Amino acid sequence: MPEIKKLLVANRGEIALRVIRSAKELGIKTVAVYSEADRNALHVRQADEAVLLGPPPSSESYLLGNKIISVCKELGVDAIHPGYGFLSENAAFAQKVTEAGLIFVGPSPEAIDIMGSKLAAKAAVAKYNIPLVPGTETAITDVAAAKERAAEIGYPILIKASAGGGGKGMRIVEEPSDFEDQMQRAVSEAQSAFGDGAVFIEKFITSPRHIEIQVLGDQHGNIVHLFERECSVQRRHQKVIEEAPSAVLTPEIREAMGKSAVMVAKACNYYGAGTVEFIVDEQLNYYFLEMNTRLQVEHPVTEQITGVDLVKEQIAVAEGKPLRFKQNELRIQGHAIEVRVYAEDPANNFLPDIGKLQTYQRPQGPGIRVDDGFEQGMDIPIYYDPMIAKLVTYGDTREEARLRMIRAIEEYQITGIETTLPFCRLVMEHPAFISGQFDTKFIEKHFKPEDLQTVPNEESQQIAAVFATFLQEKNQQQQKVNEVVSPSGKNGSAWKNRAR
Repeated sequence: MPEIKKLLVANRGEIALRVIRSAKELGIKTVAVYSEADRNALHVRQADEAVLLGPPPSSESYLLGNKIISVCKELGVDAIHPGYGFLSENAAFAQKVTEAGLIFVGPSPEAIDIMGSKLAAKAAVAKYNIPLVPGTETAITDVAAAKERAAEIGYPILIKASAGGGGKGMRIVEEPSDFEDQMQRAVSEAQSAFGDGAVFIEKFITSPRHIEIQVLGDQHGNIVHLFERECSVQRRHQKVIEEAPSAVLTPEIREAMGKSAVMVAKACNYYGAGTVEFIVDEQLNYYFLEMNTRLQVEHPVTEQITGVDLVKEQIAVAEGKPLRFKQNELRIQGHAIEVRVYAEDPANNFLPDIGKLQTYQRPQGPGIRVDDGFEQGMDIPIYYDPMIAKLVTYGDTREEARLRMIRAIEEYQITGIETTLPFCRLVMEHPAFISGQFDTKFIEKHFKPEDLQTVPNEESQQIAAVFATFLQEKNQQQQKVNEVVSPSGKNGSAWKNRAR
């Protein structure tokens, strides 16, 4: 079996630092790559070696697959870990890595290719009796026929880009009269975002939950699942808060979803860490949505409840080792919650904010984990995703993890930019979240920007009153001093008059 002695991390920020730390614990040398904007980044300093790729834009740095492979050859690198984003789900890059004689720490190019297309993924899993949302099985080529199928399914329906993600190329259609216009918009957006205008239609589940299953497979055909993550609190179809396990799944549904996720992985001969995503309706019926063929942003909550370091497992699988545990050996222990700390203004439609981290102090104490890539005084670059950190809390129960999260948010001190921390605290204290009865429309149903305007409590009001009295007394004392040193009728101080 191949042994990885030197690993290049083809990513930046907190995930690059996360991978570097696990690799170091395995005794593996690490190589960081960076853009000019990340010259002083933590992942650059923590790696054993670091190489500049180019200017800040991703297309001129982190997406330069051929250059990254060349760096590996120059430095005697054995393997590449792509993290998430950038090149992590690029089948062509994975193929080039393999052809260059390097190890790609991830699934096969074929698996990435199949699951990278929502239509190909649906076709691959259809024969395994996995629940699918009613819709078209192929891309829409005949608009009239698609409208007929939409009528059969029943409105509202969802037009989705086959190659898409993150809400791009996605349109909800409420009425038949809007179908053609919304389809043209979806095709145009999909072509612009992904270079592929293929779209298909699905029944729109009106109040869905977004629940995903973590899977892990080796190159010997063994696949297990590491239970679910609840990811329903989202903005712009992108997750903000995740937790594990879900507050609503019964043991029976959890087992059924886990088995379905394993079958999805088997459908593409999957190995490595991956995530099978489902939408779940109000009756807790679940439907296959897609598979992400990489490590997820929210993987820490799974690590917290299982005790499994997913990055170390990825590396072991890439080296050809069999999984070190079986399904019946995995257990859920406790509860974990993750909030994504974005440089965004939740009071202004979550618009990204940039600037300098004038204050940056992480929370500490039992059951708190912070995955980040920043320090006080660093700038938030405009070129990349605005996530600053992932704040994770763990407790024996969901309530302990929730209360610990509130305490951690209070301790997290960030000034210089707006962040999503106030919104995350609002969610933690909202009755819908506390009860577990929420869906992907949490923000639409329960959040208004004015909710973030806090009313000063009694203690802060007392402090403000004392401070105001202090300032008033200080001003009065200063006026008396001025009357002594600056007699009436003369301009300036006595010191200034003597100095003339």
